[in-house]
Order: sequence, then C-alpha cells, then structure tokens
Amino acid sequence: MAVNITKMAWLGLAALLAAGTAEVRAQERIVVGEPACSLQRLAGREVRRYLYLRTGRLAVLSGDRELRGQTIVVACKGQEPVADPAVRAAAGKLQPQEFVLKTTAGPDGTRTWWIVGGDGQGALYGAYRFAEKLGVRFYLHGDVAGDERLTAIPDMDETGRPLFALRGVNPWGSHPFGFDAWSSDDYKAIFAQLAKMRMNFLGVHCYPEGHPYAEPTVWLGTRGDFDDRGRVTASYPSHYFNTLVKGHWGPMRSGATGEFSFGGSLLFEDDAWAPPVMAGHCPQPQTPQACNDVFNRMGEQFRDAFAFARGLGVKTCVGTETPVIMPASLRERLKQQGKNPDDPAVVREVYEAMFRRIAASHPLDYFWLWTPEGWTWRGNKPEQYSRTVADICLAIEALEKSGAPFRLATSGWVLGPQHDRAALDRDLPKDVPMSAISRQLGWSEVDEAYGRIRARQTWAIPWLESDAQHGLAAMQLFVGRMRRDAADALAYGCQGLMGLHWRTDALGPNVSALAQAAWDQGGWNPAPGRLPGQAAAPRDGPIGGKVANYPGRTIAKSDDAPLYQTCRYDMGGYNLKLPNGRYRVTLKFCEPHFDAADKRIGDFTLQGKTVLAGLDIFARTGKFAALDVTFDGVEVADGWLRLGVTAKVSMPCISAIVAEGPAGTRKVNCGGPAYKDYEADTETSAAKPRYLACDDFYADWAAANFGPAAGPAAAKVFTAIDGRLPISVAGGCPSGSLKADPAPWENVAKAYAFVEELEQVRPLVRGPGNLERFDWWLNSLRYHRSLHEMRCALGRFDALLKARKSDAALTQYKELLALYGQTYRLLLETVNTPGGLAMVVNLENQAQFRPVVVDGPGRRLEAALGRPLGDDAKPPKAYQGRPRLIVPTVRSVVARGEALRLKVIALDNQPVRQLSVFWRPLGKGEFSRIQTEHVARAVYRAALPPAGEDFEYYIEAATAAGGKLVWPTTAPGLTQSVVVLPADAK
Repeated sequence: MAVNITKMAWLGLAALLAAGTAEVRAQERIVVGEPACSLQRLAGREVRRYLYLRTGRLAVLSGDRELRGQTIVVACKGQEPVADPAVRAAAGKLQPQEFVLKTTAGPDGTRTWWIVGGDGQGALYGAYRFAEKLGVRFYLHGDVAGDERLTAIPDMDETGRPLFALRGVNPWGSHPFGFDAWSSDDYKAIFAQLAKMRMNFLGVHCYPEGHPYAEPTVWLGTRGDFDDRGRVTASYPSHYFNTLVKGHWGPMRSGATGEFSFGGSLLFEDDAWAPPVMAGHCPQPQTPQACNDVFNRMGEQFRDAFAFARGLGVKTCVGTETPVIMPASLRERLKQQGKNPDDPAVVREVYEAMFRRIAASHPLDYFWLWTPEGWTWRGNKPEQYSRTVADICLAIEALEKSGAPFRLATSGWVLGPQHDRAALDRDLPKDVPMSAISRQLGWSEVDEAYGRIRARQTWAIPWLESDAQHGLAAMQLFVGRMRRDAADALAYGCQGLMGLHWRTDALGPNVSALAQAAWDQGGWNPAPGRLPGQAAAPRDGPIGGKVANYPGRTIAKSDDAPLYQTCRYDMGGYNLKLPNGRYRVTLKFCEPHFDAADKRIGDFTLQGKTVLAGLDIFARTGKFAALDVTFDGVEVADGWLRLGVTAKVSMPCISAIVAEGPAGTRKVNCGGPAYKDYEADTETSAAKPRYLACDDFYADWAAANFGPAAGPAAAKVFTAIDGRLPISVAGGCPSGSLKADPAPWENVAKAYAFVEELEQVRPLVRGPGNLERFDWWLNSLRYHRSLHEMRCALGRFDALLKARKSDAALTQYKELLALYGQTYRLLLETVNTPGGLAMVVNLENQAQFRPVVVDGPGRRLEAALGRPLGDDAKPPKAYQGRPRLIVPTVRSVVARGEALRLKVIALDNQPVRQLSVFWRPLGKGEFSRIQTEHVARAVYRAALPPAGEDFEYYIEAATAAGGKLVWPTTAPGLTQSVVVLPADAK
C-alpha cells in the first residue's frame, strides 16, 4: 500500500526509533540490479553514502545478487533482483521518474529494503527518498545529516510519483547575489542538490545590451563568427556583476573589496570580486579579444557544468528577450554587409547563428524567449504583442533550420499580453512550452490564465524571494506561500514548477517546501488539484475586502453621487450569479483618498481576461470624480460573472458594477446600501488564502536541523513568523535600503520579539552540527533585526542634526556606527556561500547601505562640527568576530577522474598558522593530509587527487592564538563526503 509521502516525511526524526524498524547490527549489503544504467549505479553509491553518514557503518556494494542478510536492493522495474511478488507488482505500475520503497522480511526476520524505479532516474530519486527516511534533508546549499546516529533503519512502504514533470529553479543574477558569481563548481554543486531534492530543471535569463547591459550567458552574431566548438571570433562587450563595475540597480557602487571594513576584505582574494569568466576583464572587457574571451569562457563553463547536469538527469535552459535586441556592434556589422538588421530574414539568420553556436558550445535542453518586462508594469499595445509573436515565430523557424538539439519555450514577467494572458496559446505551435514568473515580485498568485491553456506544457515560476519589498539583504520566509503557489499550479494543470531565487542557504525552508510540494500535497492542500473555488460553488458577492464611505462628498462627472461616495477596496474581486449569455459590463470607479497619481494601481479581469491593466483612477479622472469603463460581449457560460482584482500599488477599489444583457441585469453598489435599482453590497465570501498551513513543515525542518530536543520549540517560532517576518529594510531594488526610520526603536523592537523567543531555545540544542545550524539562523534573524535598528538610529541622528544639536548628534553617530559594526559582525557569522559573500558586498557597495548610514551622515556631521571626525568615529578595518572556516562552494558529487578544487576562507584577525585538508576513501583507512596554498588575505585553495572512488574529507586550521578550527564542525566524526559519478554518467 502506498503511503502519503509528505506525511511520512514529517513524522520527525524521533519516529526512526519507533516500532517497525530494523536495528543496525550487521553490515548491510547493497545490491544493484543489472543491467544497471549510470543513474542506477549512482543510486547504489548514494544509499551507501547516507547509510554511512547516519549509522557510521559502510555498507558493502555487492555484485552478488543473492539476497542474504540485511540487504538494500536498488533496481529498475523488470530487473532480476525484484523477486518479491508484492514489490514486483508495485514496480510494474511505475512510469519514468517514479519509484517504490518497500520493506520485506524473510522467515528469519532478516529485512530487505527495496528501492525500485520506473527507470534509472526513478531509482536515483528513490535512493534520495530513502536517505530522507533515514533523517537526511537536502537543500540547495548542501545536506543536513543530523548529529544523532541512527540506531534503526525504518520499514518503508511508499510510492513516489511527481505531480509535475519538470521541477526546479530559476536562478537570477544582475546583482552581486545570484548566478553571476557562480563558477562551474557552483553550478555543479547546485545540480547535485537539485537531483537530491528530486528536482530536474535549472533555467536562467540573459539581459540583452541596453536592457540594461549585455550578459555573456547568450551570444548573438552570425554563422561565420564561431568555430566548431562554439568559440566566437566576433562579439561585443558583456559582463557579469563584479565589484569594480557600477551596478544598474540600487545602484551598486564600484568599490574594491580591499577597502571593506570590519574584516570584510578578508573574504576576498582580489579587489575585483568576480566569477572566473570575468577574471582579468573587470569591470568589463575592453578589447575585441577580451570580449570574445568572456563569451568563450562562459561557453566552456556551460559545457562542463551542463554536461554534469545531464549525468544527473537535470535539464538546463538559457534564453534572452523577445523581440530580439541586437548589440549595436552586430547591427553595424550587418549594415556593412549590406543587410538590414530589422529585416525578418536577417533576424532569422541571427537566431539561427545563436542556436548553432549553442549547439556547438554546450549541452542544452531548452531555450526560452522572455517577453518584455514592461508588460507587467506598463502593459502593452496591440502592435507590441504582434511584433513579439512575429519574432518568436522567426526564432521557431530558425531553430528548426539549425537542427539544434533543444526545444524553444516562452517566459516573461507575465504569461502573455494584457488583453488575454493566455493569448500566446492561440498564436504559437503547441510544442512550445509557456511559462512566466509570478507578478508583483512574487506577491501575486500564480496566474489563473494557466488554467485556460490546453494541450501545451506550462511552467509556473513563483518567487522564492523578492529583490525589492523584503530585499535580498534581509531574510525571507515563505513556506506557506510556496505551498499556495504549488497548489494553484497543480490546480491549473501546469506541468512545470520552478522557484525564482538569487541566494541559497537563506532560502532553505522555502526551497525545501517547493520541492516537496512538487511531489506530494497531501495533508496541507485541502483540495489537491483543485482551487478553493472549485471545491465548492462560488459565493455570490465580493471576495474579501473592506468598505469605505464618504457621505456628502461632491462627485464630479456624475449625477449619481451616492454610488461613488462608497467603495470596496483591498478585495480579490466579485462573483455575481447571472444567467448564461452575453453582457455589457460597466465598472464604476472613484478615487476617494489619494491626491496624486501612482498611489493606487490595479489590474481588473472579467472572466479571467484582463480588461484594465494598471488602472490608476486618479490619473484617469482625478479625486472624487466618476470614472465609468464599459466592456461589451462579456460571456457568462457557467452561471457566474467573475471580476478579478490584482493590486499593483496600494489597494484597488471599485464603486459599482453593472451587468446588462438579454438574459438579465444586475447592478451592485459596491461597499454601499441599496440605491435606486442598485442592490446593496453583500457580506464577503472568504478570499483564497495567500498562505497555507506550514506548522507540519517546520516541525520536521526544525527537528532535522536543530535536533529532536530543540525542534518543537524552534518550529513554533518559525511557524509564527513564516510570511509575517517584519520588513527590516525600506524599499528599493535589489536589496532594499537603509532609509531612516523616524520611529523610536523601543516601539519598533516589539515586532522582533521572536528573536528573543528563539534565543531561549538555544540551551535545548545538542550536538555541534545542530548548534552550528541553530546559531546560523539565530544570527541571521539577529542581523535582520539589526538592519531595522540601524534605520531607527539613523532617524534619531537625522533629528538631532536637524535640530543643530551637533554634540548630541556625534554621540548618536557613534551609536549608529556601533550598530553598523554589530550588523556587519552578525552577517560575517553567517557567510557560507556566494550569496553570503554578496550580502557583504551589498552592505559595503550598495548606495543605499553604507553610504546612507555611515559615509553620508559622517560627512554631514563633520560639516556641522566644523572639524574632521576622530578615529573612534570611523569604521575599523580589522575583523572583530570569532575565528571560523568557510567553504563557499561545497561539492558532494564529482565526475570520475575529477580533482576536487577547494576554496577555503580562514576568517580571523590574524593569519592562521596552518591550514590542512584531510581526506580518505569513504569510511576506509587513515586520513591523508594535503597542505593548502595561500592565495591572498584569508583565502586559501587546495586540490584533492583525481577521484577514482567515493571519499570524505575535512579541514583543520591552527590559529595564531593557538586554537584549532575544523570544518565541518562535526569533523572528524562526521565529515564532508563526496560520491563519484559512474564513468558513463556524462
């Protein structure tokens, strides 16, 4: 009998010690069915790895297929070892990617655990699910195996079937955060973790020249501009983010890392923090050869990393924007050849060259074309939509002609144009998948237009984090929102579910929740595969919202003032019961509150189609003036007129609705009483919740990360703040800003009481790994709080300076500087990944961070005092935190023959005396020492021997003060393990 996957996952680690388990006594055997594909053999090795990490015992990978003793069988359906009738019957129903986990017992009580896949991919997913049953948890940044040794292997009876064919991530760059900083090793680390989370897709977007600048992810040119390996001989300037370039958003100032304060400079080996493809070419390439070099390095990186992804069954996707935006130098070269760059035939040539170059350069599964970002903020004109469709059709023709071995897809900031978000479904071939990121930086729900697309692949892409409202400098917890978005994507029939993100470790819960929801939604989704409105008939009237009344106000442009003196706002829309037929619908509006444009903006749909995109009532008609907008031919086919409302700025409002047709008429005075032939507004029906329950998720997550003793208390804190975390920064892309908050901190601090609540849980944490993970989250939330405390301190400083109290302002400035140092130190306690390094860069170089709270106030204070500030009022350069080791990129799977490269940061206020790497074959023999090489500042590197078999390693440092540091903190008892891909996994 299949058991609900999600409920089993959330039973908690303590359940592993319950009845129905086999005590770990003798050494287990792992039997891999034959003939085994590379993924199936990898599955066997992964089972051995995680049994070793959880029990301390290294199982035998046996070529003997006789089932004797405690045995774990890793097989595909139909293979010889699957002899048990119940297991064979369950396996026979499996499709690709699916798996069965089952335990059987022999006459002597000896157990056999079966991991059977519908194919090799299913067997690998089954192996990772088996590891989760042992208590292991997987995240983008790495694994969590827990400090507590497993004393029993649980019995299993579970069938895994994905709810979405494609599941994965949509990483973004263009900021210090994100894939701009990734090396080939970073990509490979992510690909390995995606497979462990049973995800199989990674897709990235490439900005074109001028929008805002060209990135080297995608090259544009002509067929004669590259060789048979895709190496280009003609290109143009492109770059990824680096600390010497001025960033477009924020903006990010250019600034050498050597100038960073509080020891931040020690994290970086060079003043130009940049990815390897930009090395020597920062801030951006200056010569034609340098331009080519950046593109060619990127091609080689993708060749290496994307081939690795294929070995794990992860699909890759890159793409740029449509209509195609050619670089100026390419346009000029085309003109010199007598060609018109705007000629459709020439555009087709450029697309064909782009696709041929990709095919020669690196593996790829999909190329997606992104419709313009302006469509979500400003809407689009009919001719813009026509040009976009025509351009996509040219790309389709070019792809077919090129013979490139990948598919075309669409994406964008919206699913389609404003007149009908599903319109591309009518205008493009059915073999082109459609996708879009959710609107409003993830605050908007998955677009209901997905539900109107048939016989075509669709991929929903909700945001795992936002690059504005909460800011990439702060913490964001959205497990409940991820579940809501996954539930909607399933209900709308999407075949793909991907999460948009920049960072990794900061998003552990969000990513994990989305990955789980792509396989099972039982237990928390009240109606899997259906929306709340589909589970029961709609209720007549408004969907949520509040009412406002402005009696006696004079209303311009109408003789029916009472209609416009009331309104309903902050609602999801209306469901109005009407006989089937065609109607003339009039929506009546009035701006009752704001005195300027751009203060209240919303989108309105009728029957799922956008009829008003970005409606700004004040901009159209002013304040307290009637605005009537009429739409003809609105068809009611199921007895309901559905008005949908999506907020873009503030809370949209509406004053009245009129629907008139041959079958009947309804008039509703929104927010008001009956008036003439208008009926009174009714009580609201419950709006669809934006967040679904997440207490079960955090119960499992906290126990796995912090241990069973601290888990329940920690889970209570995280459940309470999920989706409710106070926004600690002011607005601004990509990371918010530290704009002064005039509110007294003692008032604001109440919203951060959860930090003290979590601090009280710390004494319950047992084990060095559990404590390290707990402190990471505790310090991250302290840092989040400290960002807001700085803003309040800046508000006090500004007030004192404005009041010309210079001496008091000096005292306050020193307090502000101390808070900046506190924030910095807390951040440095949590830096573990490229995303963490990016947060340090942001704190220093973002124009709305250090310049706002340190440099700018300091200059203003010096002017007020009439003298320079002393050294006690300047940020120190020295590191002031505890010594620690950082490995920003953690690989857990490598190719056979690959020499694992390690970058290690030994962060301390004095250079370490010694830094060594200790390694050995997994679970065998003595550790061998490898000495590291000092690169610069606190950065070291090492390379392990070419991998021939699975291995483990740890890092040890001797500090200048005589202390010892180890990484991981659980070493040498629990080390970092690495599995080697089978030879044919390419």
